[in-house]
Amino acid sequence: MSQIDVNNLLSQMRALGAQASGAMPAAALPAASKGPGVDFGTLFKQSIGAVASQQNDAQRQVTAFERGDPGADIVKTSIAGQKADLAFRGLVEVRNKLVDAYTTIMNMPV
Repeated sequence: MSQIDVNNLLSQMRALGAQASGAMPAAALPAASKGPGVDFGTLFKQSIGAVASQQNDAQRQVTAFERGDPGADIVKTSIAGQKADLAFRGLVEVRNKLVDAYTTIMNMPV
């Protein structure tokens, strides 16, 4: 079984979220904004918000396609659904790793 690097996964999720929203990727941000002032809780909340936004966008596209709106496209709708699913699965894996780390720490002898 392969190990998942949580930090790498989070940075990839942020980069994909920024790319999907048209924002500047995290790698292009100045070094001062990546400093120790940013805590994990804030980053995790932002990641959850980005995943929720992707899921809402995918649902809007599905609804528009079902209604037969002129701008609705099955290919774009399918891709949006797959992106939302992949982002959600990544978030669930990060959560699972966090729960596993918490359990490991709690079971350590004092």
